[in-house]
Amino acid sequence: MTNRPASAANATPSPQPGADAPWWKGATIYQVYPRSFLDTTGDGIGDLQGIIKGLDYIASLGVDAVWLSPFFASPMKDYGYDVADYCDVDPMFGTLADFDQLIEKAHRLGLKVIIDQVYSHTSDQHAWFAESREDKINPKADWYVWADPKPDGSPPNNWQSVFGGPSWEWDARRQQYYFHNFLVSQPDLNVHNPEVQDALLAAATFWLDRGVDGFRLDAINFAMHDRELRDNPPSGLPMEKVTRPFDMQRHVYSMSQPEVPAFLERIRTLLDRYDGRFTVAEIGGPDPIGEMKAFTEGQGRLNSAYSFDFLYAQSLSPARIVRSLSEWGGVANEGWPSWAFSNHDAPRAVTRWAAPEDRKQAADMLLLLLLGLRGNAFLYQGEELGLPQAKVPFDYLKDPEAIANWPRTLGRDGARTPIPWVADATNSGFSTGEPWLPVDPLHDALSADRQEADPVSTLNVARSLIKLRQSLPALRLGTLHFHEAPEGILFFQREHEGKSVACVFNIGAEPVEFVPAAANQMQVLANETGAVNASVSLPRQIEPWSGYWALLDEAGD
Repeated sequence: MTNRPASAANATPSPQPGADAPWWKGATIYQVYPRSFLDTTGDGIGDLQGIIKGLDYIASLGVDAVWLSPFFASPMKDYGYDVADYCDVDPMFGTLADFDQLIEKAHRLGLKVIIDQVYSHTSDQHAWFAESREDKINPKADWYVWADPKPDGSPPNNWQSVFGGPSWEWDARRQQYYFHNFLVSQPDLNVHNPEVQDALLAAATFWLDRGVDGFRLDAINFAMHDRELRDNPPSGLPMEKVTRPFDMQRHVYSMSQPEVPAFLERIRTLLDRYDGRFTVAEIGGPDPIGEMKAFTEGQGRLNSAYSFDFLYAQSLSPARIVRSLSEWGGVANEGWPSWAFSNHDAPRAVTRWAAPEDRKQAADMLLLLLLGLRGNAFLYQGEELGLPQAKVPFDYLKDPEAIANWPRTLGRDGARTPIPWVADATNSGFSTGEPWLPVDPLHDALSADRQEADPVSTLNVARSLIKLRQSLPALRLGTLHFHEAPEGILFFQREHEGKSVACVFNIGAEPVEFVPAAANQMQVLANETGAVNASVSLPRQIEPWSGYWALLDEAGD
């Protein structure tokens, strides 16, 4: 293939997983946003054949699995998260035969394949909604959330949508409002209805039978609503922190309902009929930890969950990491966390957290940090290249949230621009046609082909660190203990079956002299340069955006 490179405060200790831990526990999972990965047809939009061609590259990173954002049939008002057919591929991405080929090649390369499932809502072009909106007595009349207007004709309550404006849209055919947590063109399913649950599980079965290895459940805490349709209370957020009316409410009735876990148990029961399948929930909201724990509790719900704790953070500090990781101490029946610093919904972390002159070193150290955390590590495409947030001029924006809330939010398009495969090639090797979003010229210097040949590139740092993590059960499966350290320094220890790895990072702005008490027992395994050899000495002074993993000769402080 010519347009991509060749492959090449202490937390409570958790119970130590046994040697028979499932493949997904401690896995490194690479997220592909199909529209922007690789275009093979010249229409400017990435496709399944592009992913197939890029699987060798993904496998060369050493990751366990690839997660594909939606490729289902859709009018693309929300770029695939408005599903018009759960069981078909949108023609812009290819065909079901292409998907089957993708599964076969991924499995041959040792990669698991995880796909999105969107159970909160559909597109208004879905056949289910077309039938539901016809009248109040058809077989699918109760498959969506419908409600009568108030006597004055106004919406049933005060709920606000994520993308701005009321969550209710009038429909003349039914003489009722329908509920939408997101765009007007994304009506919310009535997931309280057992028939809706059955239909969603049938769609899941369709993909499981095609060989997928698991699901990432999009916005799953939005999947149910308060049946009494009570008003949400105000959030009390100061107006200077408000970007949309949604921010001005506490969403205690429009989402996050107590009936959700029972539906998740049905999902888990289905997946347990297949060997080695994995489920991870995306949990949005200002205080997601309770739902993350409820959704993953015990052996009968989801395997894992992640939130936007780091994805929306405007800065990074040891205190933030301690706070987030300490929530997952490993008590009885607790689920397994997942962590992401970047994804398709958030500005890239290296831009949020580091000054331009520090971004190369920051990108490398953030890989070292993410891969050192207890839980699954999600890498977003381009993170292994150290891509910063792309600059997308207003006239080129596609993201409906960014357009609606301009200029109060950065939006999502800057994290969704095409991957730069080949420096100085047309559109950096992504497509021979005009890309759906412009390639940022600054990304060209970070192209995969240039990094392939550079042993200290972020790409090769990622490969070295992922490979090392895979070889160390302490990093993949071990407990996590935080230790006291000077300001700006994060110091924790991972331990499994008597083997211990110390992880030290300088997340501050100044160099810090710091030598752990057990330094004479430590052998550096790797640092932010990706160096993996015994010749690296333990530093006495740790520079900003630097860190290391060190093996302790014997477990202990």
